[in-house]
Amino acid sequence: MIQTDATEKRSVRFRVLSDDQVAEIKRAAFEVMSKVGFSVLHEGARKMFKQAGARVNGENIKVPEHVVTECLRTAPKGWTIYDRQGKRAMEVEGRKSYYGTSTASPRTKDALTGDIHPTRVADIATGALVADALENIDWVMPMGSSQDVPPTAADVHEFEAVVTHTTKPIVFIGYTPRGVELVFEMAAEVAGGLSNLQQRPFAILYPEPISPLVWPADVVDRLFVGADLSLPQIQGPTVQFGATGPVTLAGAVVQGTAEALMCLVMAQLRKPGCPFGLGCNFSIFDMAAGLLSMASPEMSLALAAQAEVAQSFGLPTWGLAGSTDAKVIDAQAGIEATFSILAQGLAGLNLIHDVGYIDNGMACSTAQLVLGNESIGMTKRFIRGIEVNRESLAREVIEKVGPGGHYLDQDHTYDNFKSELWMPDLMVRSAYDEWQNQGARDMATRIQEKLEDIIKHHQAPPLAGKTLAALNDIKKKGEKELVGEGKS
Repeated sequence: MIQTDATEKRSVRFRVLSDDQVAEIKRAAFEVMSKVGFSVLHEGARKMFKQAGARVNGENIKVPEHVVTECLRTAPKGWTIYDRQGKRAMEVEGRKSYYGTSTASPRTKDALTGDIHPTRVADIATGALVADALENIDWVMPMGSSQDVPPTAADVHEFEAVVTHTTKPIVFIGYTPRGVELVFEMAAEVAGGLSNLQQRPFAILYPEPISPLVWPADVVDRLFVGADLSLPQIQGPTVQFGATGPVTLAGAVVQGTAEALMCLVMAQLRKPGCPFGLGCNFSIFDMAAGLLSMASPEMSLALAAQAEVAQSFGLPTWGLAGSTDAKVIDAQAGIEATFSILAQGLAGLNLIHDVGYIDNGMACSTAQLVLGNESIGMTKRFIRGIEVNRESLAREVIEKVGPGGHYLDQDHTYDNFKSELWMPDLMVRSAYDEWQNQGARDMATRIQEKLEDIIKHHQAPPLAGKTLAALNDIKKKGEKELVGEGKS
């Protein structure tokens, strides 16, 4: 039947795996879970799994498929994430993609001087401020792992630095189980109480087990904190091809899927119905350099494949894009960041983190974040695709202008050009002579100018003085407790 006066709008996308390949990977992952099992270094978790019907032998847990299937049934198939002000920010479901910052690096490329130095809490505050100002950065992680505060208490310092400098949703790792509790306590203070935070969550926990197939006790406890509070979390096992996982991409995706499913099962057994995603990180172990690469094409292929497996379960997905192995903001940085940003957007991953990494992930850079913001804007427009309806087909205006005319004076052009045509912020489209007259500034220079302008002029809406005081009190008391725990 011919549809008249209808609107057709399809986003641009790709698939890496066929339905049959997805099914094969799922079958192999279930087999890893039931026949190979996992090393779980947490006595309480082992008892929980045994009661659920898993086979427990010492620290090894083998999980039958029926246990996994039941936990998949109870897991929510998507979540709504809000911002700090309680406004709807992200619908983490389906193929909706949201881009976030890098995190947890020991070093920072200074936003103003460009020097590389150990990450400080002040750098994390600056990273959050810059992310808050960038229209295509949807959520924020602490950009770095602060080296100027006690390591066991760094999470409370970092969360305070982020939440006071951005209104956007926050994803955090948490360095200890008690630290996770304190961060959620701080988030509840901002939200106006735990019940409000649970109704409109703006903070997402990101626990990381160890590949291959190991769950330290403190990681399990962190996961349990989020589950007990029914607050959203998505896990991040990191599989390096040929090092911590098989060198073949299919094998790595099998292992990563099994590890991600194990996290989900652990959370659902602890608290059925708690919000949990199905994510994994992938990277190559560069056999020549002996280093992890944050920007290989294989990384994006594996992430897309694992996301297709997660999508087949209807669960939220996790990606890694906008990073570079380059040491400075140069052509390599632009190529690597844009490739992964586009690839994972096309694959429809939900939460795509690590925009802003440089130097194989060893340093966070707000300059790289600004560059990534430009690439994300371009990518979002490309993926939006072409809308086909009566207005966009433009039959009437084509007839009106006719042969040899132009469209510059048409209402149709004025009404549609801003929404139809993406306009760059940093990329140059001017004539060569004009570019020269404006100082012949290259991309790195334009990025630095934008960065300095943000730092000088941008300010996130401030929190109330009472809330700031409460956060500071939680931080100070928490630091004393956490540092004391670290010494015991």
